[in-house]
Formats: sequence, C-alpha cells, structure tokens
Amino acid sequence: MTRLDVADGVGDVQPRIPRQSAQEQDCRRPDTPADGARLSDELAAVVSGARRRALRDGDRQIDSAHLLHSLLEHDPDVYAVFGEGPQIARLLGYLVQRSIGYGLRWQGAVEDSGAVPVVLHGEGFSPLAAAAMEHACRRAALRGDTQARGIDLLAAIVVDPQARAVEVLDRAGIDATALRARIDGQRDEYVGGGDTSR
Repeated sequence: MTRLDVADGVGDVQPRIPRQSAQEQDCRRPDTPADGARLSDELAAVVSGARRRALRDGDRQIDSAHLLHSLLEHDPDVYAVFGEGPQIARLLGYLVQRSIGYGLRWQGAVEDSGAVPVVLHGEGFSPLAAAAMEHACRRAALRGDTQARGIDLLAAIVVDPQARAVEVLDRAGIDATALRARIDGQRDEYVGGGDTSR
C-alpha cells in the first residue's frame, strides 16, 4: 500500500516491477551450467522491452507473453522462425490486444504452471519466465556460446504448455511443438558445423 500525498494527490508510488539485480541481468545463477553465460545485446533489449510492456500493461511481473511480444519486436531471427503469413499477423494482433482482451484475466495472477521449479531470485519475472531465462542461458552454454540469444529464449518459452506465450500461440493457430522442432533444427545446423556464432 502506498502512502498518499495529501498535498498533490499523487502519492508515494513505487515501481510495480523491481529492477533486476546485476546477477539477474547477467542471467547467472550459482551451480548451474549457465554460469558465465550472459545475455546478448539483442536479448538484453528484449528483456528491457518486456519490462516496459509489463509496466504499461499494469502487470506486476514480466511473463512469457511479454517476453514473446518483445522477442518478435526486437529479434529478426525469432521473427523469421515464424515465417510469413496470416498466423504471424494473428499472433501479433493477440499480443497487442493483451491489455484489453483475454490478458485481463491474467492480471493479479502469477504465471507458474508448477511444471518448472520456482526461481526465488527471479525478481520482476514470473516464476515461469525466470525459469525460461535460465533455460535460455543453459541452452546457449550447451551450444558453446557465451551469450544467450533471442532464439534460446523462444525455445525456452515454448517448452511449458502452461506458459502464457504458448496459450497465445495456440490462439493464433501456431503449434508450439512444431515451432520448437524448427528451433531445434536450426540449433542442429549451428552445432553440426554451420554458423556457431548464434
């Protein structure tokens, strides 16, 4: 509860989404394969965009749908995975409508399907989104990359069928399992002697 400032009626307003600690911004967690993995500049911009969107939507936490929306806005490699056609237009339409449409029922609820362990220090992220961030870092580390990229985060988001991002994908007619298979196919190309810079 905030204190009201009687003089100007504005009050003492605290940010609804706390700033990320340096450890979270680096996407590090002790005793995990993601140690030393950092976010690429592109993925850091995605997280900042998702944070701004969550604030604008009046949500307490960044969830997987905020991350998906920001990925599509900031990362051309992620956008390319979806291809052209009516499905991507529908997906963007659903994401844009979040604050006035189906997303209203998400307000005040925590995105946590129970399928992933709760990440206690993922301040500002829903438990599911925080776990996806860590999964993205582990995925990059397993690939031998020192930086997690947008495609890593997309792969991590679509793992959990209870993720809000997966619900939006489903509404847009995009199969999350098929999407994950396309992402994994790209990873196999990188690991199999192709471009390992991604």
